[in-house]
Amino acid sequence: MTKVSPEFVDEPQMQIVRSVSTDVSLINNQFPTYKLGPNFEVLQETKEDNKGPPLKEVVEEETNRLTEQHNRLSVRDLASKFDKNLSAAAKLSNEAKIREPPSLEGHVLLKKLRDSLEFLKGRLTGLNKDDIEKAISLVEALAVKLTQNEGELIQEKFEVKKLVNFLKQASEDAKRLVNQERSFACAEIESARSVVQRIGEALDEEERNSPTSAKQEVEGLLEEVQEARRIKLLHQPTKVMDMEHELRALRIQIREKSTVSIKLKKELAMSRRAGQNKSEFYELTGSETLGSTLRIQSCSDEAIDISKCSIQWYRLSSECSRREPIVGADKSVYAPEPIDVGRLLEADIFSNGQKVSLTTTAPIDPASGLGSYVETLFRKSNIEFSVVIAQMNGRNYSSRSAHCFHVGKTKLKLGKGWITKARDSYSKSMQLCGFRGGGNSAAKSLFWLPRKGHSFVLVFESEKERNGALMAARKYAMDCNVILAGPDDDALL
Repeated sequence: MTKVSPEFVDEPQMQIVRSVSTDVSLINNQFPTYKLGPNFEVLQETKEDNKGPPLKEVVEEETNRLTEQHNRLSVRDLASKFDKNLSAAAKLSNEAKIREPPSLEGHVLLKKLRDSLEFLKGRLTGLNKDDIEKAISLVEALAVKLTQNEGELIQEKFEVKKLVNFLKQASEDAKRLVNQERSFACAEIESARSVVQRIGEALDEEERNSPTSAKQEVEGLLEEVQEARRIKLLHQPTKVMDMEHELRALRIQIREKSTVSIKLKKELAMSRRAGQNKSEFYELTGSETLGSTLRIQSCSDEAIDISKCSIQWYRLSSECSRREPIVGADKSVYAPEPIDVGRLLEADIFSNGQKVSLTTTAPIDPASGLGSYVETLFRKSNIEFSVVIAQMNGRNYSSRSAHCFHVGKTKLKLGKGWITKARDSYSKSMQLCGFRGGGNSAAKSLFWLPRKGHSFVLVFESEKERNGALMAARKYAMDCNVILAGPDDDALL
């Protein structure tokens, strides 16, 4: 056999041998494949990486999924899952064996390549020798990488075997648990059957021993059912509803008759008074209820003009034994306020040295619906009213723009937008009452003295709002231990 060795003719031909490429990629976990190209070029065959995820990641993913599902699967499902995962692990192990790179062949190729490079190194000089040394270092690095890959592959094989053993053991444990649970369930079923059988036998025996008692119980139940039916017939819902409608109608009739009776009594008292005092020149007109206006009018041509007379209004107690003068009520018109409810009102008229007294026929009646309206106000978080300032500090107020009157739990406030006219807490010096200066809007007007030297006359939109504001303010003031009333009205409260 003849040994063939490379021949080197001269120095220029040595430059033809090019340096080994240093573009070696160590990212992949296998040795690259090279081929010889034209002009003795070493080319690397590019191959698409069709491999899936690494075996280690697949094993870790399967292990984590099994651990998560362990607590929420039944024993039977867990056993079937273990069997499936066991077959999957075996399949992965077979695939790993198939994809195992031929490590021995790789080492042999690397050794042959290194020997060839060492042989070339002894023949070459200069730059080519440096390139050969770099190529040798790259081959050695590839050998080290190949060794590391073999170690990792051995470790993965060991982990796969360990996982297979674990899955086998878990599958056996699951099967054992399934059998154990099946045996427990069978035992419980048998026990339940025996208990049901014993209960059935006991019931049969009781029925055979006491047929008479059962009949008596049935008869008693029938009697109770019949009694219940009789009571139901006696107390039918339709009859109850009819009775409620009748009661409601009777209440309405009684209320209407009581109002008619009160009107008749007042008319009778007025007629008697007219018959007794035929020579009277003045009379009192208007509804004697809260929210109305009482007026003094002349009823004779011989009477002096009421505007030229001096007038003073009084409150009378129910026994008419004491008269309380109403400070400021010196006009022919007076609008009762909540403090006047349940009391008689009397007016003294002085003209030419003579005095004429007029008295209401009955105590002042409360306004209908005012109580429920005040309760609605108390349920609100803020009690506010739209008012117009008629007088301020005793003088007529020129602007007729709307203002906001706020009734709070601790203070009263009057303002418009961001401007505050007055704001004061409840105190003994504060006064609040109905307006007593007369006028067509007296029933809607309110007098407020926050402090001395500063007063307002406010006109509300309705009589109900004016009386509701009075009652709400006095209730809040009473909670603050303050009696809120008009001038000299403290004794009446």
